[in-house]
Amino acid sequence: MDSISNGPGQNVTQITDHLARVKRRVESALREAGRTPDAATILAVSKGHPAAAIEAAYRTGQRLFGENFVQEALAKMDSVDHSDIEWHFIGHVQSNKTRDIAERFDWVHTVDRLKIATRLNQQRGHHAVPLQVCIQVNQAGEPQKGGVAESDVEALARTIMELPRLRLRGLMTIPPLLAEPSGYEALFARLRGLKERLTAEGIPLDTLSMGMSADLEVAVQQGSTIVRVGTAIFGPRPGLARH
Repeated sequence: MDSISNGPGQNVTQITDHLARVKRRVESALREAGRTPDAATILAVSKGHPAAAIEAAYRTGQRLFGENFVQEALAKMDSVDHSDIEWHFIGHVQSNKTRDIAERFDWVHTVDRLKIATRLNQQRGHHAVPLQVCIQVNQAGEPQKGGVAESDVEALARTIMELPRLRLRGLMTIPPLLAEPSGYEALFARLRGLKERLTAEGIPLDTLSMGMSADLEVAVQQGSTIVRVGTAIFGPRPGLARH
């Protein structure tokens, strides 16, 4: 992959090319899965990248951006001030950051406990549209990652549905690093199955946030509706984990 320079000219040119490649990958995966062309959306993960990179992606038509760290995100929001950007928080939600998240973001993908859901609900403005939320599911039981066990999702989902300033949309997962792609397929299929079961039991869910730069095709083929793509759009950032 080409590196992305901090120079604004190169950012626009290279990010445009990279976004086009990612869109082709998603479109191809949707066709192979027999899904409609608009069934999956690209969330550009701008963690660790400057506001100029977001501006460059915006100029190509990208409108959904994901951030992992609140303070970094707030600075970018103030710098890239476009009313039609949809901001998604995809990092670990700390209790002392819930007010900023509730007030400034449109989506939160990483709700994994009642305390956080309650705080987000209380701190969301009453005149704002409800905050769109996904429950993060820790499918592999990794202690270093957030997320609830699959067996605990239903109880949390039913509680979130009672909070008026939140709208429960779906499930999110960050899979472990695996040597074989077939492992991702099994995990993504399992999350899709959980969503389908909960929907059948009266918990209406329309979103699966799964798939990143390396495994987005597998995720799309297994029903992902939002793929979170950072490296394949903006290029790698030294010292940051994959996203």
